[in-house]
Amino acid sequence: MKDQVLIIGLGQFGMSLARTLCDKGFQVIAVDMDQKLVNEASNFATDAICLNTIDEASLSKLSPKDRDIIICAIGAREPSILTVAILKQMGCKNVIARASETIHARILKAIGADHVINPEYEYGKKFANKILLKSMFYENAELSLLEFPVKSFSFDKNNIEIILPDNLKLIPQEGENRILISGSKEDIEKMIEENK
Repeated sequence: MKDQVLIIGLGQFGMSLARTLCDKGFQVIAVDMDQKLVNEASNFATDAICLNTIDEASLSKLSPKDRDIIICAIGAREPSILTVAILKQMGCKNVIARASETIHARILKAIGADHVINPEYEYGKKFANKILLKSMFYENAELSLLEFPVKSFSFDKNNIEIILPDNLKLIPQEGENRILISGSKEDIEKMIEENK
């Protein structure tokens, strides 16, 4: 049987997460204060409940300690922090919290969130990598070539040959502001992710 996931907050992120996890076969309990959002989630979620999670008595009705994963997807800082604090005081494990900015993330970690995510930041990184990878001007099943400006990465261009993994090859180029790298697409994608 798939894990039971309690998702609190059904904005764009929470709703998308709930729908995707349901499609993957998870048992999803979707929660929000907005009845319209709850009604929408009821079309696919295992259960959809309308309640205020910053009220401890209401939150306890969800039996959060019995859930395998709890995701607080609330974007607003105060209700997010209060909800996570109550969940941790109840002894809940595996609480994943959404942060909207850096200080929000720091507070969530300080009150005991087991994992903190910033969907906007993560999506921005992934989308930037997709844009960068579109500059690959040659690609087949075994080899990809990628040319990009050195300043796209955090490493020192003078030390590129030391930092570059063994499975990728630097091809010298005329002009010092761009480099050409060859290797598999997977290895190039991994290098991009690790050097962001």
